[in-house]
Parts: sequence; structure tokens; C-alpha cells
Amino acid sequence: MEFGRRVPCLRMWAVALVLAGSLLGCQSKGGVSEVLEPAAIDPGNQPAASAVASPSQASQSLGTGPTKVAVLLPLSAPGAAGETGRKMLDAAKLAMTDLGNPLLTLTVEDTRGDVGYSQQLAIKAITSGAKVVIGPAELPAAQHVAKLSGSNRPPVLALADNFAGGPGVYAVCLSEADSAAAGAGAIAAKGGKKFVLLVPAGGNADAVEHRVANSLSVYGANIAVTIPYSAADGGAKAVADMGSLVDAPDAVIVASGDGSPTPMLIALKSKGIPGKATSVVGTNRWLDHPIDPLFEGAYIATLDPRETGPIAARFKTTFNYQPDVNVAYAYDMVALTAGVASALGPDSFNRKVFENPSGFRGSTGLFRFRADGSSERSMPLYRIEKGALKLVAKSTSGF
Repeated sequence: MEFGRRVPCLRMWAVALVLAGSLLGCQSKGGVSEVLEPAAIDPGNQPAASAVASPSQASQSLGTGPTKVAVLLPLSAPGAAGETGRKMLDAAKLAMTDLGNPLLTLTVEDTRGDVGYSQQLAIKAITSGAKVVIGPAELPAAQHVAKLSGSNRPPVLALADNFAGGPGVYAVCLSEADSAAAGAGAIAAKGGKKFVLLVPAGGNADAVEHRVANSLSVYGANIAVTIPYSAADGGAKAVADMGSLVDAPDAVIVASGDGSPTPMLIALKSKGIPGKATSVVGTNRWLDHPIDPLFEGAYIATLDPRETGPIAARFKTTFNYQPDVNVAYAYDMVALTAGVASALGPDSFNRKVFENPSGFRGSTGLFRFRADGSSERSMPLYRIEKGALKLVAKSTSGF
């Protein structure tokens, strides 16, 4: 996903990201035992770090401000994970140049893409005085941190893909569950009442179902049936089961996980879906693949690439490559942290601040964090027409 190409303009991100609201309260200065339960920091409970091929990068320090922030990125991980980590580091550097240098001191640690080592670094950051932890990017490590018990620990802004969140451990990246829920909610807002959810079988299925059901309930709509499916049969069995379980749904929501939605869309097309009476709702994960002609007519709620315009050109000029959505996520979290520090001071970081119901605006648009650690985003709704995304509604949320 590339950023939109608009004329860049520097904004006062410290003001734009921290919206007016009840940003009150100071973080407790309790000791380590108040931050995590003793069992959480017992070395015997930590997985052993496994060997990785790339040499680990040394810790880096960015900025000179009084607010101490730990940043955990897979800088030396092999393959795409390492590439993403290095892009996020460049994003952090740009955000610090823009507004963070006099406010924050970032300590950047290389997790190496190793889950056990990432967990160790996260616990070290939580217990060593960091006001905020940005990362980790490894999903199992983020899930582990979300399960740790303890009070007064700093907010954690996890950069892991498809992370559901946890109390005080916030999911930054747009998940398939959130995209599916926003798209389904937009159709329900226009009168749809009966929905079918087709979702890949596995650990993420419950999270997708929960988020979609909550979104539909706001409009008096519901999931008539959820059908987990296996990619092995191309979705044919799930579509056949759907026909025997529910008549004439208003929309079919197709989550695709790591796979392509095309096999499922072939099966649906054989049943005349989408059609005049039944819409298809896709997700942001569809857009990880080339837009297939079978995507035609589907609705998708996803991030607005035009929001990234203010930083895209500067990033390209500074680092000589085109930024992607991971750059935007990392930039926003550093900018948000700097904004809080600017507005409220270095000792103001707590859950009440980060769960401000007014939300925050960054280069990924308007978003807010919920008490359960999940994120909610105000996203445009698109319809796929002639192989491209056509804007249908500017926002799927009114917060």
C-alpha cells in the first residue's frame, strides 16, 4: 500500500494528534513490583531466544527530551519482517525530526524478529522506567505482553499485525476484524439486517466474529450465521452450507486471512452473489493481493491513502524510497507520544490519556483506543469498480 501523493505540508502534529478532551491524570511512580507481578519478570518464565541469521543491531538513541520511550523493532530479522522494522525505524526518525527531538528520548532495541527475545525486551522496557513502549511487532510477543498482570505499567503501543489488544496494550495496526466490522456496519447503516460471515477457521475467527457482531448490533442487525472455512476446498463447502442455513442474506462478509479471497468469490458467484439483493463485504486483507475481476462490486472499509499526504513526500525525499502503511503506523505512534508529552508533560502517560474517547488524528486518519486495547478507526467505505477503489462514503464511523 502506497501513500497518497498530495503536496506535503507540515502540521502541528502535537496539536493535531492530541484532541481536546479529558486528558487528565499522572502516571504513578510505583516500583517494579507494581508494574508487573513477580511471576511476569521471573527469567524462568521467559522463552529462550532462538538463533537468527542476521547480526543484531545495537541499541540506538534518538532525541534529547525528558520523556523516555522504548521502541522495539525487528531490525535484523530476515525477510519482510526485517524490512518492515527498518522502515518503521526510518518513520520514527522522521517523526522525531518533525516534532519529537526536544520532547522525547527514544531507545530503539532490535528484537531480531525473535519472539522470546522480543518478550524479554518488552518486559525490560516496562520495568525500567519507560513512559511508553512502542512495539513489539511480533504477534506472539504482543499477545504475551497483553496477558501480563500488574498495575501502573506504561502504555504499550503494539505494532503487531492482526493483534486484538489487551488492557493498556493497544493494537495500532488495522486488523481484518476492524475492517470487516466497519464495512459491515456501513451496509447495516443503509438498512441491511441479515448478514453471513465467512471466515478462515483458526484462532482469529472468534475475534472477527466478535467485532462484526458488535458493529452490526449498533444498527439492529445481526450475523445470521458464521461459517468458518478451510482454504483447502476453495470455499465451496462453506458456500453450500450457507445456502442451506440462511435464505437471502442482505450481505455476505468474506474475511480472507492470509489467503486470497478469489476461490471464495468463485464459489459465491456460482450462487449469484453478489446480486441485486445480496452484497459482498470484503476486508483490507483483500488488498494484499492484485485486484481480481471477481472483486468487482464488493465493498471494503480501509485506510484513506490521502491522509498520508503530509508526510509521504518528506519521507521519500529523506530516505529515497516510497513509504508504506507500516511507516504511517510507526510515525503516528511517535507523533502521538510527542503530542501527549507536549500537551501534558512527561509524567502524564496513562490509560485515561490513551483511551480519550475523542480519539486522535494522524497520517492513518482518525482513530481511538478502547479499554480492551482494541482500536477503532474512522475509515472510508469503498466499492470496487473496474479494478479500482471508488469512494462510497468518507467515513464509516461518527466518533
